Amino acid sequence: MVLTSSTLAFTICFAVWMMFAVIGIPIKKQLDLSETQFGLLAAMPVLTGSLVRVPLGLWTDRFGGRIVFFLLMLSTVLPIWLMSYATQYWHFLVIGMFVGLAGGSFSVGTPYVARWFPKNRQGLAMGIFGAGNSGSALTKFVAPGLIVMAGGSWTIVPQVYSIAMLVTAILFWIFSATNPSHNASNSVSLKEQVKMLKDPRVWRYCQYYSVVFGGYVALALWMTRYYVGEYGFSIQTAALLAACFSLPGGVLRALGGWISDKYGAYQTTWWVMWVCWVAFFLLSYPQTDFTVLTVEGPRTFRIALSPTIFTILLFVVGIATAIGKASVFKFISDDFSGNIGAVSGIVGLAGGLGGFVLPIMFGALVDITGVRTSAFMLLYGTVCISLIWMHFSFRKETVAKGQAALALQH
Repeated sequence: MVLTSSTLAFTICFAVWMMFAVIGIPIKKQLDLSETQFGLLAAMPVLTGSLVRVPLGLWTDRFGGRIVFFLLMLSTVLPIWLMSYATQYWHFLVIGMFVGLAGGSFSVGTPYVARWFPKNRQGLAMGIFGAGNSGSALTKFVAPGLIVMAGGSWTIVPQVYSIAMLVTAILFWIFSATNPSHNASNSVSLKEQVKMLKDPRVWRYCQYYSVVFGGYVALALWMTRYYVGEYGFSIQTAALLAACFSLPGGVLRALGGWISDKYGAYQTTWWVMWVCWVAFFLLSYPQTDFTVLTVEGPRTFRIALSPTIFTILLFVVGIATAIGKASVFKFISDDFSGNIGAVSGIVGLAGGLGGFVLPIMFGALVDITGVRTSAFMLLYGTVCISLIWMHFSFRKETVAKGQAALALQH
């Protein structure tokens, strides 16, 4: 019941967190925003949802996940409703910051759920909870329909979401439970909790998560707009196709937890990065026309990804990031079982900041270059960094372990 109620709550929180992925498009048109301004608008909730992850993780370790999760959801109900009354750009940015608190729910639910399960099942449990990322796809299914029902007005979406958040908070409180023994850090000071974040492994996991989660969030926010601009689809069709990325990127996180439990966090994360590397390379290539001088005279060729091929590649990336998000947190549960809340908070912060910065950079790159695939060029670069870091970090650790074992034999 704890796992079910927490996953449902996180799904609604994530749907709210990703709200601008859909309603941001009519708002962009209404306010005549540039691509960079749209990126900032879409990313603003991600900023606050990321910054609060560290304190929320610490409070979860100290006070327990149930009360922290419940109060967090209640705190977002009013800001979500007020979004429907915003009329100016700065209104959306300010209210979006308060709405973004919903995104901090991940750092509450992860340690809360994990502590109800034995260590050999924590990867699967956290993966099932993390499947609440599918709230991103839920927004893409629900929000366009609500806009159509309201005659093209986007204001109905935050109103419906506000009511949904309130009902979900009440249901969560009714069906969840409290176990005081899970509050492992009651006697540990804040200073002691933060001190262990100096561990270099934490920063390594931050970088991985900024790719698999930050990249996922950024693309979930950007892809509806991308389909509209690149292929000329309606917002309803664009949102549906974008959901082909968002849905597996959320639901299959449970599969990633199971794979990580079985094959280990390192092996799983390594293959996830390689799959993303190949997919982003293909997605980076812009629509191109070029002319070749042949023996029969000039001949023009065109290279472009069709909407079908593009969506299939995005679907593959969605699966890979779902598995990668779970495998990174398997690292955390293996290495920091006593401080899951604190470490998941800082790693979640890094991932969230990636989800905040990347959409803004996507918009800026489009404004500067005029090439929409520049977003995937940027993501390709981040994956390259992860692969290089993983190779040298784990190679160094493997060599050190081998030398230690050899010394013991002698």
